[in-house]
Amino acid sequence: MVIAETPRLKIRHFTAADTQFTLQLLNEPSFINNIADREVRNERDALNYLVNGPIKSYQQHGYGLFLVEGCTDGQAMGICGLIYRQALQETDIGFAFLPKFCRQGYATEAAKAVIHYGYNQLNLSRIIGLTHAANVESINLLSKLGLQYEKTVQLESSPRQVMLFS
Repeated sequence: MVIAETPRLKIRHFTAADTQFTLQLLNEPSFINNIADREVRNERDALNYLVNGPIKSYQQHGYGLFLVEGCTDGQAMGICGLIYRQALQETDIGFAFLPKFCRQGYATEAAKAVIHYGYNQLNLSRIIGLTHAANVESINLLSKLGLQYEKTVQLESSPRQVMLFS
């Protein structure tokens, strides 16, 4: 299911066919350092991650992380989506792209489309952004999206504190 299209991007639900891309992205050093090591080491792990992560979230919340691909070639570039954070009772915008697609405006374009979808299609009242203080690129992107630092929080799934932007 496609949730948004921009001039350059198509943003859609993940399917089981996206395991190879998921395996690749989740093992990028930038993903592991800036987000987390999800311990996805093979295609079976990647499928389990998709089924128990984004796909389960679509069923539970009506949204989750989405695949971002190029409009012209259908090449998977990254992920961008909405994650319900139970501990915070909040919805977080999340994003990650393969290094070769960074610094080209794709993350900003995708995130703007996902935020628009969240507010206008899902009728969410608030969308936050979470990142750790060392992730300057994410902080810059959250600022471009109009989010501002609100406070520092501790998530149960992370050993370090993260900055919450709203």
